[in-house]
Amino acid sequence: MVSVVIPAYNEEGMIAKTAATISAILTDAAIDYELIFVNDGSRDSTWDRIRKAAGENPAVRGVCFSRNFGKEAAMFAGMYYAKGACCVVIDCDLQHPPEKIVEMYRLWEQGYEIIEAVKTDRGKESFLHTLSARCFYKIISEVTGIDMSRASDFKLLDRKAVNVLLNMKEKNAFFRALSSWIGFRTTQVEFEVRERTVGESKWSTWSLIRYAVSNVTAFSAAPMQIVTVLGILMLCASLVLGVISLYQKFMGTALGGFTTVIIIQLFTGSIIMISLGIIGYYISKIYEEIKGRPRYVVSETCGEEEKKNKGEKKTDEHLEENL
Repeated sequence: MVSVVIPAYNEEGMIAKTAATISAILTDAAIDYELIFVNDGSRDSTWDRIRKAAGENPAVRGVCFSRNFGKEAAMFAGMYYAKGACCVVIDCDLQHPPEKIVEMYRLWEQGYEIIEAVKTDRGKESFLHTLSARCFYKIISEVTGIDMSRASDFKLLDRKAVNVLLNMKEKNAFFRALSSWIGFRTTQVEFEVRERTVGESKWSTWSLIRYAVSNVTAFSAAPMQIVTVLGILMLCASLVLGVISLYQKFMGTALGGFTTVIIIQLFTGSIIMISLGIIGYYISKIYEEIKGRPRYVVSETCGEEEKKNKGEKKTDEHLEENL
């Protein structure tokens, strides 16, 4: 059985369509499946639509967060509740073509353990959005040593890979990079990003920037090296200015350099503040990790899980599993 994990945030208009589309494709392909919608603290009626879909289709299950914890947490929650021998992560907006799931599943049957769907194009995006995405993936590719220029969250993972990811205790996990980092026998399928038919993207430029910064720092300590680089540059500048000052002093041509002193002080202060900011950001990440809070809190579930537990809440047990 393949478990299809579908994170959903304010996607009330897409739940029924997504469930029907993926169900039809997998049924026609004679693939046993389950659909796991994860409601990431939506402010609209997304959870009600998920419950309705679960009532109409026994293969549909739902997990509802107590608040918004982010897409990464939603993907990990879906994998936690997945029962299949393999697991597919796909967006709820159907911009990831669901028919590719069949192709990925057939490759999994051939023995591949991770099948990554890579983009041949990014669809219609603003110039700023495209530029920001390219810059982010170039940076993350450099610091991780993994080519992520066409990467996406659309992947199929074997149960072994899923278990490895779930056993990672870090709270600020970057699914897209970690699923490549863990290794296993991997292959790729290509897809073209489709246009949304309902609603609009929930990602603003600012949210993408925060997402990029969070994931780069979560997966790599490379930004910390910026502090070292800035320190070296400042040392070189100091040596040059020091030699010039000594030369002028010995030659008797030294003048009152008030402007130069002010510029140097401002430059030095800026370098120090940037360095402290980078160090402080990493310290805040360490602080978040050592607190030991769970990645997410589940308030309720629906579908098969709900019937199995007969209304019994699973929150306490689930929190202990994710500590």
